[in-house]
Amino acid sequence: MDHRTVRNRTARLIAALALLVAALAPQVAGAWGYYGHRTTAQVALANVSPETRAAIARLVAQDAELGTPECRIRDLADASTWPDCVRRDYWRWGYTAAWHYRTAPVCEPYDARANCPSGNCVTAQVERNFRILSDESLPANVRLEALAFMVHFAGDVHMPLHSGDKDDRGGNDRETAYGIVPGLNLHSIWDTALAERAITAAEPPLVRRYTAAERQALAGGQPADWGRESWQIARDFVYPNAFDRAPCDGDLPDQTALTQDDIVAAVPVAQRRVAQAGLRIADLLDAAFAPGKLDRIP
Repeated sequence: MDHRTVRNRTARLIAALALLVAALAPQVAGAWGYYGHRTTAQVALANVSPETRAAIARLVAQDAELGTPECRIRDLADASTWPDCVRRDYWRWGYTAAWHYRTAPVCEPYDARANCPSGNCVTAQVERNFRILSDESLPANVRLEALAFMVHFAGDVHMPLHSGDKDDRGGNDRETAYGIVPGLNLHSIWDTALAERAITAAEPPLVRRYTAAERQALAGGQPADWGRESWQIARDFVYPNAFDRAPCDGDLPDQTALTQDDIVAAVPVAQRRVAQAGLRIADLLDAAFAPGKLDRIP
């Protein structure tokens, strides 16, 4: 058995075990899950400037000022999962729940301004927290909180089912088997096992320094553009992949299963979204830490 075969089997086993653990544990919804979010942060950190890396280190040194000792921010990877961690404290952070998504019906024309009352959606919160982070006049702990929200939400918007929806809460109401693992739902599969398999199977690895040509092909755009991309992927790939037909040809069943072929087909889609999220986070960070206060994402 060659090295690649062993590694691929190991990656599949890790993803299956992670999914089983996720299925048994209490869930805090968040695109890409713990492993996926931390990977997007690691991609970002590998692609920011040395100056940005130093600025991040200065901010995370103010972790104690956040008053969240059970949800520490010791590095950018911690920051990427902090918004999901603090949501466990409902009385203090429950109001942020709507900031993690902005689902739009996949069978209606896309409207970047819909489903975001008073800025309470993921795309608006990427923009809001970018502005706060870029404002050097604000206290360090305020900017650190904004850093965590911005990095996390920029990851969230790249998960297709945080933007596209077929009357099922972004796939949460579609019971879906993942290969031989039954009783999950379509959203949780894309959040965890599928993202984890995509990351561990990536060749070359997703966490690396990307070339200028790769960054030009994968990065760029505004949060609204990223949301539209995810919505379109949900419409044109995620639902057809899971149900073997277009989602707008009628009602979809409440239950389905992803075969091994379905999973293999989905892996490169998930890989691209994780890489895009990481590179776009890198661009946000470099822009936010550039000298001077910015009024919008460049």
